[in-house]
Amino acid sequence: MFKIKVPATSANMGPGFDSLGIALNIYNTFHAEEIENGLKITGCSPRYKDENNLVIKSMRKCFDEIGYKAKGIELNMNCRIPISRGLGSSAACIVGGVIAANEIAGVKLSKEDILRIAAEIEGHPDNISPAIFGGMTISVKEGEKVYSEKINIGRNISFCAIIPDFKLSTDKSRGVLPKEIPFVDAVFNVGRAALLITALQRGKADLIKIGCRDRLHQDYRGFLINNYNEITEKCSELDSLGVFLSGAGPTIMSIINKKDVNFTESLQAYLDTLKDKWEVKKLKIDYKGAAVIKEEKNG
Repeated sequence: MFKIKVPATSANMGPGFDSLGIALNIYNTFHAEEIENGLKITGCSPRYKDENNLVIKSMRKCFDEIGYKAKGIELNMNCRIPISRGLGSSAACIVGGVIAANEIAGVKLSKEDILRIAAEIEGHPDNISPAIFGGMTISVKEGEKVYSEKINIGRNISFCAIIPDFKLSTDKSRGVLPKEIPFVDAVFNVGRAALLITALQRGKADLIKIGCRDRLHQDYRGFLINNYNEITEKCSELDSLGVFLSGAGPTIMSIINKKDVNFTESLQAYLDTLKDKWEVKKLKIDYKGAAVIKEEKNG
């Protein structure tokens, strides 16, 4: 018997639409094993206790890929990553499912194979890659192949997730994006994506804020999030190094200096004055990514 631990992820970092992501220390864990027959799922709402469960669907996809037929599956889920908040809850379930199937089948796929299968299920690799490898990653698809590279971030940098009590579906968030963008906006994002990567690697605090600016998705999606502009402006007032929309939202991510001991408390005091409930969580980077933990079976 084994447990799979998968971190939360924050993708689309600033100008890095569908390409930049980072793993953070909130986790979903999954216990999975093959049983004689049937499907047993615990630890989730009744609506997800069937073949439509994303972990199970991902396991089935992986089984098909490697040519393995499971007799039955027992799955226990412990999901701490908030759902539909832009923190990679779906990616965690997909990665957990693919890894679980790989362990049950005993095939030992490489992490690159797991990335390819999981990214095919998700549709894009920006959350999948950091969930598997940990840390911050750059990911792109070239045909059917996914290329991913880790980025070492300066040790003076920390992340704060600003999480609301309301959800925002990825489909709705994708639906507000334009079909075409002006050439000048593409140039704007290319330069800032390169700048953001360099600034984070070298811990250049004065460049991170410029590097976080975006013209591809954040301005469009911000209209779907109550008080989005007010919150990002408040972060700047409190000396945030940079602010970006986490994934498709509605969570907002703030980059701060690790030595800043007042930011979280000051921002929370402001958020408490708003109509919606928001929570500020100071998070650590998860550098390991998804992990398989072997467990002794009792009895």
